[in-house]
Amino acid sequence: MARPISAAHGLRRDEILNVAADCFARQSYPATSMNDIAAAGGTSKARLYHYYESKEAILFDLLDRYTQKLLVIIGQVQATAQRKGLDERATLHELVRAFLCEYETSATRHAALLGSTQFLGEEQREIILNRERDVVSAVTRFLRRAYPERVQAHNQTAIAMTLFGMINWTFTWLRPGGSMSYPQFAEEVLALLDRGLVLGAGGGAA
Repeated sequence: MARPISAAHGLRRDEILNVAADCFARQSYPATSMNDIAAAGGTSKARLYHYYESKEAILFDLLDRYTQKLLVIIGQVQATAQRKGLDERATLHELVRAFLCEYETSATRHAALLGSTQFLGEEQREIILNRERDVVSAVTRFLRRAYPERVQAHNQTAIAMTLFGMINWTFTWLRPGGSMSYPQFAEEVLALLDRGLVLGAGGGAA
């Protein structure tokens, strides 16, 4: 009978993922070795292999957990909106705020998602890509419900990707403690959405 995995084992894996994400962000996934991750985590490579069989296994676990978390955020926002009786536009706005709140503390994970997925094996890569597609599909539905007169079948992909373009690369320039906070940036994004999608639907001039 297999021994149950201890809570300490899970915590140690969490620590390894944090260290690996930092390494991947700092020097890229291809340039990072198991030795680098072990050294950055203050452990030995042999000890690291006790938790993960390869660097690719670390990357997959990192992205697997992160993409699942993004889907959980979507579900949480939907549940909160229903409980509070929010309308469709307010629900979308809460989702954008929730994503940026997560991005603030997950910058290295988000960098790995956008820049390192291609280094996974085919089966694992498809799992992560399908989760990304699920996130995009969900946001597209939120947009169509929030701005039904403006977001329609012919332009929904372009508008959804425009929104992701505004928020997905914040890890490259938006620094915690800088002149603009993540919550402040979220409000700027929402103002641009409203200005473009409400006024663009015939709402008149400012």
